[in-house]
Amino acid sequence: MKIYDHELYKEDVAYVAGLAIDWERLRNKAFLISGASGNIASFLIDVLWAKDLGIKIYALGRNEQKAKERFAEYWDDDNFVFVAGDINRGINLPEASDIADETFGAENDPDKNEKLSDGVSDKRRIDYIFHAASNTHPKAYSSDPIGTITTNMLGTYHLLEYGAAHGCERFLFASSVEIYGENRGDAETFDESYLGYIDCNTMRAGYPESKRCGEALCQAYIAQKGMDVVIPRLSRTYGPTLLSTDTKAISQFIHKGVAGEDIILKSEGNQLYSYSYVADAVSALLYCLLYGECGQAYNVADPGSDIALKDLARIVADYAGRQVVFELPDAKEAAGYSTATKAVLDAAKLRSLGWTAHYDMKNGLIRTIAILRDSNHTDA
Repeated sequence: MKIYDHELYKEDVAYVAGLAIDWERLRNKAFLISGASGNIASFLIDVLWAKDLGIKIYALGRNEQKAKERFAEYWDDDNFVFVAGDINRGINLPEASDIADETFGAENDPDKNEKLSDGVSDKRRIDYIFHAASNTHPKAYSSDPIGTITTNMLGTYHLLEYGAAHGCERFLFASSVEIYGENRGDAETFDESYLGYIDCNTMRAGYPESKRCGEALCQAYIAQKGMDVVIPRLSRTYGPTLLSTDTKAISQFIHKGVAGEDIILKSEGNQLYSYSYVADAVSALLYCLLYGECGQAYNVADPGSDIALKDLARIVADYAGRQVVFELPDAKEAAGYSTATKAVLDAAKLRSLGWTAHYDMKNGLIRTIAILRDSNHTDA
């Protein structure tokens, strides 16, 4: 069984697809989604497809074979187009720029056949861009620090350029809790105005600093090119769509739990973090897309999923009927680890848009393990 065939996964997709939000604004729109096969983007694609709103999806990724396995249900549909490539080298969507027989969103706007204000033909329009491509786990940070930085900077630049040239209505840049860096003891929680500390002269700084630079680049495109950009700052996100190669602590705990093995904790486990189940993260993205204010950042988190690492490990171990084992990381792993010991997000600003979380930490973990246990989990 594939994860997307599992009843619990279908329930998660149906929950998000059933949110009482303004779905009609998305009817017949075109989405360009980078990192399409990843944890968050793949779930978002499943939700958009489930709504049956005539949405056109351009899914960007590096591995066509894995994407074909993951999106087999949509692969041959005209409204799903996979584009293989490296966004650090630019964006090339020939089908999006040479559509002869359809105009996205014509039913919603009688002037859709007119030229855009910048002279771009509406038949080349991409309505929404979601940039979710990024290295997001410790081994990737340490084994590919250059790729980590360039995806968050060059990749963001190329996508913003493409959006500016193709009439993008709104651009979502998936930022991260990591931009806050270390808690210097001056805040219990991080709101969007908090300015944390990051030692930029380290290899590990490549991820948070490039995310910060990506946010600054978004602000530059707002100011100079009139782009409409909103920035969800995601907490540590998990769920059944996580990749088997992901080396974040929570991902390793989950994979051990699925395999029925002891949970390996490579520290004392006192780190206190905010987490989000993937369904809640994607619902938050949709609230940001539809109701967020241009130029604003929104923390994605919920108190029900704020937890110390050792307590998280214990939930997984108890559910799997195993123990928590303490083990020191090797040098390569340790080089990619965050040094933050407390990173709890204040999401009041997001909740003011009407968003609420649906799953707490325990429920999200149990659903994730149950789905993965019953599924043939791959990196597709």
